[in-house]
Amino acid sequence: MSPQPQAAVGAPLSRVDGRLKVTGKARYAAESDVDGAVHAVIVDASIGRGRITSIDTADAEQQAGVLRVIHHGNAPKLPYRDNAGSNNPPGRRLRVFQDDRVLFHGQPVAVVVATTLEAAQHGASLVKVRYDAERPSTDLHDAERDKPTNYARGDADAGLRDAAVRLDLTYRLARNHHNPMEPHATIARWDGDKLTVWDKTQWVMGTHDELAAVFGLPAESVRVINPFVGGGFGSGLRCWPHSVVAALAARETKRPVKLVLSRRQMYFGTGFRPSYEYRLRLGSDRRGRLTAAIHDIDAETSSYETFTEAVMGAGQMLYSMPNVSQAYRTVPLDVNTPIWMRGPGFASASFVIESAMDELAHKLGIDPIELRLRNEPNEDESSNLPFSTRRLRECYTVGAREFGWQRRSARPRSRREGDWLIGLGMAAGVYDPGRFPAQARARLDADGTAVVEAATSDMGPGTYTSQTQVAADALGLTMRTVTFRLGDSRYPPTSPHGGSATMASVGTAVHDACDQVRQQAIELAVEDRESPLYGVKADDVVVRGGRLHVKGNPARGETYRTLLARNDRTYLEAGGSYTGPPTPQRRSYHAYNATFAEVAVDATLGLVRVRRMLGVYDAGRIISPKLADSQAIGGIVGGIGTALLEHTATDHRDGRIVNANLADYLVPVNADVPEVRAIYLDGEDNDGNALGVKGLGEVVQVGVAAAIGNAVFNATGRRVRELPITAEALL
Repeated sequence: MSPQPQAAVGAPLSRVDGRLKVTGKARYAAESDVDGAVHAVIVDASIGRGRITSIDTADAEQQAGVLRVIHHGNAPKLPYRDNAGSNNPPGRRLRVFQDDRVLFHGQPVAVVVATTLEAAQHGASLVKVRYDAERPSTDLHDAERDKPTNYARGDADAGLRDAAVRLDLTYRLARNHHNPMEPHATIARWDGDKLTVWDKTQWVMGTHDELAAVFGLPAESVRVINPFVGGGFGSGLRCWPHSVVAALAARETKRPVKLVLSRRQMYFGTGFRPSYEYRLRLGSDRRGRLTAAIHDIDAETSSYETFTEAVMGAGQMLYSMPNVSQAYRTVPLDVNTPIWMRGPGFASASFVIESAMDELAHKLGIDPIELRLRNEPNEDESSNLPFSTRRLRECYTVGAREFGWQRRSARPRSRREGDWLIGLGMAAGVYDPGRFPAQARARLDADGTAVVEAATSDMGPGTYTSQTQVAADALGLTMRTVTFRLGDSRYPPTSPHGGSATMASVGTAVHDACDQVRQQAIELAVEDRESPLYGVKADDVVVRGGRLHVKGNPARGETYRTLLARNDRTYLEAGGSYTGPPTPQRRSYHAYNATFAEVAVDATLGLVRVRRMLGVYDAGRIISPKLADSQAIGGIVGGIGTALLEHTATDHRDGRIVNANLADYLVPVNADVPEVRAIYLDGEDNDGNALGVKGLGEVVQVGVAAAIGNAVFNATGRRVRELPITAEALL
């Protein structure tokens, strides 16, 4: 069929759900209106490792309003079937209230259910738990490593030994927590043997499947509802123990139960970006051509599950070099299991690799952009596949021009404004966007409006809006006549809402479903003797504003409404799908960026202020520029947090997170965020999906911390290899 006019896609449209959000009418998980819901509060373990020897619930149970206290001593045994299709890492997932073992500080050891939140909170404070405590292992640097995952090409040891220039650098990256505005929450209700859950999740189907597995239920007996998510950043990519606790409490009390994690509980009730110790040995010739790199990577995981992320990818393909060796070791600790956080793996690796490239550029006296250009590969050297698109050179050129890179002095500490030392830095970024199978359903009603459904989520990137844009253009309708529905496991199944996968995966399924419906209407028209389009070739018919007409002759046509009414059709409907990337993979499919930063550092106090930032992105087709800007700003803000503020402080004596609150765990606020600008290279990437998109949500955070760190070095001459960069490190 002829291409449809693109009226919605590419337009800077406001969010279709924006009014609901700013007026407070958008219902988040804990705000769902469930009649008769009572409240649950989790009692957390106060030790980091050991066994529960006794639980005294008498005082709690005597309090007015308390209905039940559930713990391992009285909880029923749950099936906890295997769930191979979930985001659960390898290992034995935490089984709530199934035994007396304590695996980490904050683990749920009991739950108090009461008629009011205040009664549940007070009851939880009265539960007395005694332990046989052991000293936990929570220090990444003092624990035993697992066997490594290895990658190698060439002979990295020989390549490094023979290199004219060698660097041996060790970087340390602090643990980061997601801290979305909306706390994690679950409301669970049983109707006989059927479970309905309103849950904060980034994967409706993942939570659905996990609850079915835990409780031994058939899939059709579980429903998960999640129309809005108040931020996620990856924290909702698996079903956490509190959701199981809520469902268990609801079944035991025979009442709907609402359970909301406190801000403190979110630091151990959900996952986090793991801490890293990352040694990089880098070799080059005197012109800066890289000859070898040896990566030794240690990352924390829990003692009961082995969490890994794509921290090795960038080191294998971002730059051309013949010899690469990598060893990625997980370090089991007495902590809860980590989870993906924005730009997972690539964001952590980029700080190391891009800082090291900046160090090498300084040592060789080569401009940092020029050094990167000298090491641009012609193909993905980790897979020997051609790139689908790789426009990093253009990112560098556009970024340098727009940011004023030529004003940068190569000599650190050479630009000063009063007490402030000024520096410029840059970094490259790469991310491997997800492409997962997804389905969608589209229905065109007789009144000329359409409804499109998919069981995806919207944690903030604007899924409601972007999918409506795709659907509107594919159907030839206006935005206001299309309704996109998400967040319900009864809708067609989709992949996790993360990994920059939603637009490519769900968007392609939506496009496919809507394209089929439009084709049904066109075929109906061209075969209908009473239609103005009778006998016209289907390929010559387009639809605009709900009206089918001959391409180039808008006068000859009719509306969907007229066509369906004349043919006694109440609706047209189709299911669409996306099957995932080509198998075998034909090309290396990545999104790229160049990030630029200007910082000012107080020469006396060591305070760092980011003054302006620019990101230039090779991210394929941009469906919504307005939403894209929101993503870019958010990713850069997150990178500022990683670079300068965010870190978890743990008391290694008992595993307690000392700063489990937003007063002591610092995140960027308005005063920390400078002028931010984003530029998107025109073009599309048609290798992986029909929309030509790559996904933007992850790559925007990759490289930000390195760009800031490199700017700090340019300002001060002090190289900081530990995140976050603190004033103490610069004094």
